[in-house]
Amino acid sequence: MRKSQTITFQEALEIIESLPSEQQESIIDILKRRLIECRRENLAVSIKDARAEYARGEVCSGTVDDLMKETNK
Repeated sequence: MRKSQTITFQEALEIIESLPSEQQESIIDILKRRLIECRRENLAVSIKDARAEYARGEVCSGTVDDLMKETNK
């Protein structure tokens, strides 16, 4: 299969189902690890952004009541 060729989700499932069980399990493990890594990277970006906002003084602190008062203005 060439890189520029795309397949549908259903076709991908059918290809995976045609593999032996051991290879299907390997695909599941690989995808789980990749998803975890992606989430980890997204979290790292969020933390970096939050720290930058904090450093610029763009973060407010207070109680839930303070937040509710602010949103009701």
